[in-house]
Amino acid sequence: MRMTGALESAGVATGDEVIVPAYDTGELARAVVAAGAVPVFADIDPLTYCLAPDAVGQVVTSRTAAVILVHRFGHPADVPRFAQLAASHGVLLLEEEDREGLGGDVAQRRERAGYLGRRLAGVETPTPAEGHRYQRYVVRVPGNGRPDRDAFARLLRRRGVECEVPVPIPVHRVREFRRDGWMLGETERAADETLALPSLDGLSEAELRRLVSVCNALGGLLQPA
Repeated sequence: MRMTGALESAGVATGDEVIVPAYDTGELARAVVAAGAVPVFADIDPLTYCLAPDAVGQVVTSRTAAVILVHRFGHPADVPRFAQLAASHGVLLLEEEDREGLGGDVAQRRERAGYLGRRLAGVETPTPAEGHRYQRYVVRVPGNGRPDRDAFARLLRRRGVECEVPVPIPVHRVREFRRDGWMLGETERAADETLALPSLDGLSEAELRRLVSVCNALGGLLQPA
């Protein structure tokens, strides 16, 4: 794995701790294990889905060797704050781009994301940010968490709109990494509520309008209990 090599080259050794997001596929945590280190999970910012600086600061210990920062779905993480945090604790900061959706026309994605942000009414749309690449257009489905999100996804697919749950199971809930004590409320809420809509690169203008129409028609069906 590329990240395993980066950790080894940086001198991360057996028994060192490396802080990674649990809102992830598990690839980073496995790369840490392959380097001989121990993955430690920190919570995310609910707006960016990137690691939250304050949450990372709470899990840094004397054994922490590195923090792996992921720019999730093309939303830039708060690199200046993390650089300051890493320097103050004397740990390495590594950055990883969420690789799905790299390439394509970023300017066009931003234009289409702006259109969806103005028009979608049945879901919570991504928070705009300078530098956001919108590699995946990930929304939150309001309601009662995973059951409503999954029901919403099924209804979209029945109407011909492709969608995908980006993180079905947060990594700290996967058997190989599960242990008591992880307090990752924002990660778990995001895993329960988020849904990736079709790639903005592949949508025609007609498909974009239809996506809005279908989502808005379904959004009112799901209300918190």
